[in-house]
Amino acid sequence: MSTTEQTAVPTGTFELDPVHSSVGFEVEYMGIGAFTGTVKEVEASVVDGKLTGAAAIATVQTKDDNLTAHLLAPDFFDAEKFPKVSFSGTAQPNGTFAGEITLKGITQPATLTGSISDPVTDPYGNQRIGLKLETTIDRTAFGIDWNADMPDGSKALSNNVKLTADLSLKQAA
Repeated sequence: MSTTEQTAVPTGTFELDPVHSSVGFEVEYMGIGAFTGTVKEVEASVVDGKLTGAAAIATVQTKDDNLTAHLLAPDFFDAEKFPKVSFSGTAQPNGTFAGEITLKGITQPATLTGSISDPVTDPYGNQRIGLKLETTIDRTAFGIDWNADMPDGSKALSNNVKLTADLSLKQAA
């Protein structure tokens, strides 16, 4: 079954279905590939077109335990001091959400682009919508400056980080 896409969020309150949702990030590494990660604990809701959400930094996961530990340390997310990254924004007529991301205590404007599914009724009678959103941020704007020099003088890690959210939301009763 496929769903159609629309550019407007239905009115009402929709709450995250965490089992069918994911939030992740991707950053270019050494100019030849990327490393990716996900955040296991996420909360989100859409209330009359306003999207709010947060992710627990301590639940960041990568394919390497040492890398994950480094990301949680002060060089990157400083999870102990700044336990969450958050977004708050309002749906725009073109299907984007304009708002702000707060990371490491720094708030910057951000626009999430992507798609919004038409509402569907699940097998249990619940109305649901799906949001597939992404944005790219400059990590240095949030005080995440760690990098390593390559032999040619370039940097190992890109400053641009792609954030993705694939959200399944159920209408509140």
